[in-house]
Amino acid sequence: MSNSTLTSKRFVLRQSLVGKNTNITVTFKNGNTVTYSHDKAFSIMQKALEAMPCWAKYKSYTASNNIPKVLRETDAVVS
Repeated sequence: MSNSTLTSKRFVLRQSLVGKNTNITVTFKNGNTVTYSHDKAFSIMQKALEAMPCWAKYKSYTASNNIPKVLRETDAVVS
């Protein structure tokens, strides 16, 4: 399956994107731009996500100011 790329104004993990080999490029309000692998980010955060009420209710997690600290120094971050 080929890589697809989405652009966003916030970090997002969604159940509907799991397994789709998607890279997401985020430009935050402070001007920082980060590209990350959705599947790798999901696999790293899966246990924490499944414990969150937002994941149980919406099957989605977002962060508007930066990517989660647990992902910053991992191979989930492409650039």
